[in-house]
Amino acid sequence: MKSLFLACERWSSGIAMALACAMLAIASALGMFQILMRFVFESPAEWTEVLIRFSLIWMIFLAIPMAFRQGAMISVDVLYRWSPPRLRRVLEWVVCLASLTLIAILIWWGWDYARRASVQTMAGLESVSMFWAYLAVPAGGLFCIPGIVGNLIDPRRMELETAQ
Repeated sequence: MKSLFLACERWSSGIAMALACAMLAIASALGMFQILMRFVFESPAEWTEVLIRFSLIWMIFLAIPMAFRQGAMISVDVLYRWSPPRLRRVLEWVVCLASLTLIAILIWWGWDYARRASVQTMAGLESVSMFWAYLAVPAGGLFCIPGIVGNLIDPRRMELETAQ
């Protein structure tokens, strides 16, 4: 069961990271397009600024699950290093439960904000609802849950291994 869950977690975190990388590529391409249009053709495309902003927001919320999975999100390094092994496990559970609580709050309020903003449109892109921008919060939160639980089941302390 543990290996099946970790396989599903690897798959979901991989999908989230691939989408985050795609959002970074989109933001970069739109930034280059905006520079080209503004300074070469002297005809700025206002819609690119809005899409860059929202693709970066989506990128951040889709990359957070990987940070949780690697144990780099909520770090209690000093306590973890100074604690005996038994207390370390308690600390891991406390961090996991606190993280899941935070993510549950983000999913709940993120979905509420997305629903409320569905009647608004994006400035510069009047045909696109703000729902799609706010949806990044609960979507990223849903991707975080397997990463948080995966880090509890199979901890990776990458920041501790590379710390000086």
